[in-house]
Amino acid sequence: MAAEQTSHRVPIGEIVRYYLRLGLLGFGGPVALVGQMERELVGEKKWVTKEEMREGIAVCQSLPGPLAIQVGIWISYIRGGFWGAWAGGWAFILPNFIIVATLGALYVHFGGLPWVTAIFYGVSPAVIALILHSCYRLTKLGMKDWLEWALAAVAFAITVAVRAEVALVFIACGVVGLLYYGSLFRARKTASTTTSLMLGMPLVAAGASPDTLGAILGQLLTFFLKAGSLTFGSGLVIVPFLEKGLVQQTGWLSEREFLVAVAMGMISPGPVVITATFVGYLVAARLGGSLVDGFWGSLVSTLGIFLPSFLLVLIVAPILVRYRTNPNVQGFIKGAYAAAIGTILGACVLLGRIAIGDWLTALVALASLVVLFRWKVSNPLLVAATAIIGLIAFPLLQPTWVFVK
Repeated sequence: MAAEQTSHRVPIGEIVRYYLRLGLLGFGGPVALVGQMERELVGEKKWVTKEEMREGIAVCQSLPGPLAIQVGIWISYIRGGFWGAWAGGWAFILPNFIIVATLGALYVHFGGLPWVTAIFYGVSPAVIALILHSCYRLTKLGMKDWLEWALAAVAFAITVAVRAEVALVFIACGVVGLLYYGSLFRARKTASTTTSLMLGMPLVAAGASPDTLGAILGQLLTFFLKAGSLTFGSGLVIVPFLEKGLVQQTGWLSEREFLVAVAMGMISPGPVVITATFVGYLVAARLGGSLVDGFWGSLVSTLGIFLPSFLLVLIVAPILVRYRTNPNVQGFIKGAYAAAIGTILGACVLLGRIAIGDWLTALVALASLVVLFRWKVSNPLLVAATAIIGLIAFPLLQPTWVFVK
């Protein structure tokens, strides 16, 4: 059966305005942001159909790089074309870049921001609730039969067992979906249109000495290009890669500074991997010696972490748009989408171990779930309320387990 389609164009200015707002007010990490896009662009604005949204999620989850920004680029492309994709994607990133670069400047100027730990304490359990609520909406969007649920269960188990999102799981589930739902064994004439959705970017590590600002900017750009093009999954799945490179290998950040950077990504709006902006600011400001140098570090790091997403989506999207009604493509998408649901739930378990560590955080997570399902409170309002809880409760309880110590 042919997928439901809509082909109307949306003015680029309207796309930019939407993603500027989402980048400014969208909290909760990649799954929550994708869920918000599904609610607003499928249910309210009618920019995309359920099928188009499901296709975008499945394909983007199978590609390296951050999920939310890739889905935003995908939607911008199919509604605004090539230039719409570039405009919408960077509009999505811009508000968060300004916020996190400003926080980086304040952190460097004042020698730390103690209140970040308290906000993280209150907001992180609410982020878990946002992920679960969004995942529930995404299951209603695309999970329709026993095989999809079985694939999701396998992906969930693997994610929890290995404590990471495994790229091959998406591809394997996609192949199973292609074989089960596709036409390879149902028709004499076959058309293989999905060969590989994985693209590797060969990168050469910068070998210059980090004595000059130009050298360190080149190293930051190379490092984050590699991070954006070779790491799979959503949310904090990129954290181990960043921690190994930034703390263990280069020594650019201390363990505490790195954890503060991760917290900045979680508690700020927009894509979580905006952590790169904060990291770039700290490294360049320290080595360059000024706040202006820090700005250039944040800029090249942001370009590095997000640029691969634009290139990958804009390579895959035209192919998928052309062959979207092919049963083999649809079968691959169904299998990969099921894997996405399973890995999202698995990642939620892993993040829960970081975010929930005492009775108050457990209560905040539970209350947030109830509020989201019962009263449909907006994400910014929920994040603001739990941030206030964290600011009040953290000095009183003084928990020692918090991720940012």
